[in-house]
Amino acid sequence: MQNSVWYRGESLTRLLQGVAVGAIATIVIGFGWGGWVLGSSAKEMADNASTSAVVAAIAPICADQFQRSADAADNLTALKKVSTWDQGSFVEKGGWAVMPGAKAADSGVPQACAALLSSVK
Repeated sequence: MQNSVWYRGESLTRLLQGVAVGAIATIVIGFGWGGWVLGSSAKEMADNASTSAVVAAIAPICADQFQRSADAADNLTALKKVSTWDQGSFVEKGGWAVMPGAKAADSGVPQACAALLSSVK
């Protein structure tokens, strides 16, 4: 059985070059514009999204705990006097960012809670 002309000599070389160029173009287009990512990048994006979701869910609870605490009006005045950078620490030290059953506040919750409280009039 004879091989087709495509599989002999210079034609075979051109065929293999075309396959290589096509594979490289597919990879470049896929990662560059197609939205493909490596497993490590996908894990990092998923971790960031889950952390953001936890902060978004818990920050309003923290703000509610703050507003229901004794001397909430005085604490709110004190919070607004503290610099923006230190407001998260103020909320964390007050214990409002710690959820019932938890030993410590989740990362990012005190700052998000302080941001919510700062917008309260």
